[in-house]
Amino acid sequence: MAKCDICGKIPKTGHNVSHSKRHTNRRWLPNIHPATLTIKGETKRVNLCMKCLRTQQKLTQ
Repeated sequence: MAKCDICGKIPKTGHNVSHSKRHTNRRWLPNIHPATLTIKGETKRVNLCMKCLRTQQKLTQ
């Protein structure tokens, strides 16, 4: 399952609704990417959503 290791963002479920109001199931997947971060001097491989990855890059600059 795709899950962000920092914020805990997971896939959400809902319905596509057509013009005729017919409901079909769908999923919204978070934009998860593997990344290597240095946390307390130790290099770790984590799965991050792009929002958390951008925030981490802003904090390290």
